[in-house]
Amino acid sequence: MAEEKILTKHPLEGKSGKRISKQNYETLKKAILFALKGKELTHTELFDQLHRNLRGKISGNISWYGETVKLDLEARKIIERTASKLPTYRVK
Repeated sequence: MAEEKILTKHPLEGKSGKRISKQNYETLKKAILFALKGKELTHTELFDQLHRNLRGKISGNISWYGETVKLDLEARKIIERTASKLPTYRVK
């Protein structure tokens, strides 16, 4: 049986999402929402946590999958990027 895929969304008009493994998507989504639970993190802080928590748990590049899923969560209005000088991410 073929691996189940999901088509992600992109928050910017005209940009397309990526088709990725549903299992990797769910793993990254949970990790991002857990990392942002009750706090705001910069991009660097968020990705440091993803690397620490997911190393060896997903196949593929954690940064690439993390960015793809983060953009999808922004497009779905689940998380948001603040407009501050050093933008942070938070659960909406």
